Amino acid sequence: MTHDHDLVLRPTAAQTEAALNPPPGRNGGDLVVETLAGLGATTVFGLPGQHALGMFDALRRSDLRYIGLRVENNAGFAADAYGRITGEAAPLLLSTGPGALTSLAALQEARAASAPVLAISSQIPTAGLGGGRHGYLHELPDQSASFRGVVKSVHTVRSQSQIPSAIAEAWTSALTVPHGPVWVEIPQDVLLSETPVPVVTGGDAFPEELPPRPELTAVAADLLSRAERPAIIAGGGVVRADASGKLRQLAERLSAPVVTTFGGKGAFPWTHPLSLQSWLEDRHTTDFLEDADVLLVVGSGLGELSSNYHTFKPRGRVVQIEADLGKLESNHPALGIHADARLALQALLETVQERTDPSAPARVREVLGKVRERIESQELTLEQGVLASVRAALPPGAPSFWDMTILAYWAWSAFDAKAPNTMHSAQGAGGLGYGFPAALGAAAADPTHPVLAVSGDGGALYSIAELATARQYGLNVTWLIVDDGGYGILREYMTDAFGQPTATELTRPDYVALAESFGVPGVRTSSETLETDLAKALAIPGPSVVVLPAVLRMFAPTHTE
Repeated sequence: MTHDHDLVLRPTAAQTEAALNPPPGRNGGDLVVETLAGLGATTVFGLPGQHALGMFDALRRSDLRYIGLRVENNAGFAADAYGRITGEAAPLLLSTGPGALTSLAALQEARAASAPVLAISSQIPTAGLGGGRHGYLHELPDQSASFRGVVKSVHTVRSQSQIPSAIAEAWTSALTVPHGPVWVEIPQDVLLSETPVPVVTGGDAFPEELPPRPELTAVAADLLSRAERPAIIAGGGVVRADASGKLRQLAERLSAPVVTTFGGKGAFPWTHPLSLQSWLEDRHTTDFLEDADVLLVVGSGLGELSSNYHTFKPRGRVVQIEADLGKLESNHPALGIHADARLALQALLETVQERTDPSAPARVREVLGKVRERIESQELTLEQGVLASVRAALPPGAPSFWDMTILAYWAWSAFDAKAPNTMHSAQGAGGLGYGFPAALGAAAADPTHPVLAVSGDGGALYSIAELATARQYGLNVTWLIVDDGGYGILREYMTDAFGQPTATELTRPDYVALAESFGVPGVRTSSETLETDLAKALAIPGPSVVVLPAVLRMFAPTHTE
């Protein structure tokens, strides 16, 4: 009798030949790139440094495509977006100490947004590891400790024979739900030394699936089938699990209105009769969700933004499907189902009883009407017009990446993403500088669509150096910079809280002239000509910059007593 675990994969003739007759001059860095290629990687991001040169030299002998950015944090954002768009683990190659630490904010965003990033860093030579201070350049007392609270898992290599397995293990970790960033560190001497380890020709890694417990989905299906006013909140987990089709089927079977979180944009069709869209920063929406007798939350932890800044107090039963165990019932008591969104939705589809509620679309229209009246009463025609112009200029299948800027805050609530996995922002961790480098990563992942990046002038200065990257690799990204002379949202927050802002006003460059100095075409537009100028820029292959001088305001959410 043969068991699956008794089966051994036999090497092919080509693999045997490569193992017995390795090319001369291979080092530990070759083991890194061979393992990545064996796992299916085609593109790597990063920035070289002294200790990491063994890895970067090995790229020359591989078929991997290298996209080099100018700042490690931006390289992390690019890898984050590549992982979001492709669903693959995006390799990020970094050096020791300052190079590694500069990526931390990007890895925090990847963790918060469940983006699969495989960060591989060098380390000081093996002789300096294990405590003490040896005076090596870039040395940290414990480099991995700096990452342990940020990434999903840390993998430390001490010899060349450990490299293939450590990287494969990290790859599996990154792609096991919830997806996320992982960290591998390899000492300089291990990367540089000539290696006797055979050429790495295999490397299948199989992420574990996370199915729901059947007794939990049985109870959830019963609750939803008997509900009088069911509603659904769909988060980013639905998008990452490619479960939008199953979500729509379930909503229609239950006649349940659906709200998508800001991370779940596109998870449910914007104009569907059951779509409450994404107006989470709105008291009318919050009231509607609070009134649900059974609320199904799929792929969201109901964090600060998704709960209207923790003002949301559900009165009915909550059923929460969440792949991240730490987010399960972290904010509200619920029937917690620890599972991948796709598998859990499929289980519910197989067991739920159909219910009809002809009044549901009318109730949805009533809420959306109240939202529209609230916005229209605030005289925000400039903001609405700018967002409408962006939507009209952007082709339906083209992805967009938004920095932490006022127009992005509008887009979270009011922008029709048109399709799942097309609208992304830094709202996971909320750091500045995400939009443009992330868009570069998306353009590297899929060159068939133009990619839009949206930043304010403050966030743009975080990533201005990447205009050189965009130009060097001919990446098809149009960068819209809304120039309001400072940190616009912080200016609003401080004015509201203290009567006047401090530290928010910025001296900034002429962004059009600066773009052109990089060899990137730039244009200054206005709210009247934005749609035309942006559409024209998006239609031309390669990078471009569109600058909109405008001071935008945020809408007020209007809380009822």
